[in-house]
This record gives sequence, C-alpha cells and structure tokens, in this order.
Amino acid sequence: MHSTPRFLQGVFAYEGKGLDRPAPIDPALSYVVPDGFTTQAVYFRGGNSAAELVSVVLMRDGSPMRWFPIGAKADVHVPLRVVEDLAAGTAVELWLAAPAGVAGTVIVDLGLVEI
Repeated sequence: MHSTPRFLQGVFAYEGKGLDRPAPIDPALSYVVPDGFTTQAVYFRGGNSAAELVSVVLMRDGSPMRWFPIGAKADVHVPLRVVEDLAAGTAVELWLAAPAGVAGTVIVDLGLVEI
C-alpha cells in the first residue's frame, strides 16, 4: 500500500479573541482529503510564545475535532496514531483559541498520512 505524508505547519502570529472563540490561524493550515483516498492524523506538535495558555483546535468540516492546549511559553507533542480515518472530501483546518487580547506566536506541525 502506498502512502503520502502531508503536513500543515509553520510559524504564525496571533491575537486572541477568547479561549471559547477559536479562529482560523492562516489559510495555509487547511487540507481536503482527495477523492479516492483516506487520510489519518499521525501527530501534532506545537509551541506558544505567549505568557498565557492557548489551544490549537483541529477542525473537521467546520466543527472542532480535537483541542491541543499549549501552556504559557511551552510546547506540546501529541501522537495521534490511527485515531480515526478521514474520508475523501473531509476538510481539516488548524484554528487557535487564546485569551482575548493576548498576542504571540504559535508554531504548529500537524502530520497526516494519505492512503
């Protein structure tokens, strides 16, 4: 079976709107599973420069799928090995929730495998 790795990653500035109000980080952090394929999330790594807790939210078709809290000036690594399959046509995005007015930089790396 052939598989292809895909990554949503980068370094992005943000300003929080509230921990209960996640918002898109950047249009580059989106992926749609191609027709004829299934995709699985393999891992999430993230870092936060702010002195406040933030949470990166993995969105699936516009709804929260997983929340990844990142502590103040901290990092996180979450293995996701075969949590669930994402069917063809499924859209995933990374959003961010941060306390209102908190500004910082987030580093994100979501590893996916297309099969």
